[in-house]
Amino acid sequence: MDKKELLKKFGKNLKIERIKKDLTQEQLAEKLNVSQNYIACIETGKQNMSLGKILKLANTLNINIEKLLDFSDN
Repeated sequence: MDKKELLKKFGKNLKIERIKKDLTQEQLAEKLNVSQNYIACIETGKQNMSLGKILKLANTLNINIEKLLDFSDN
């Protein structure tokens, strides 16, 4: 797996969990104090996210961080 594929899989995981929580990109961005465009770039695999921000994201979504970091092909 290369970096591009990893970012896309992470973005897909984020989008799935965000939708499960019935949040728009704007609502999630507001909770994280980032722009909606940043969330869109993460979800499309165009932007990288630090581990600290991933942890904050998991806590904000009230999910286990492993859900965001599961890159299996299931």
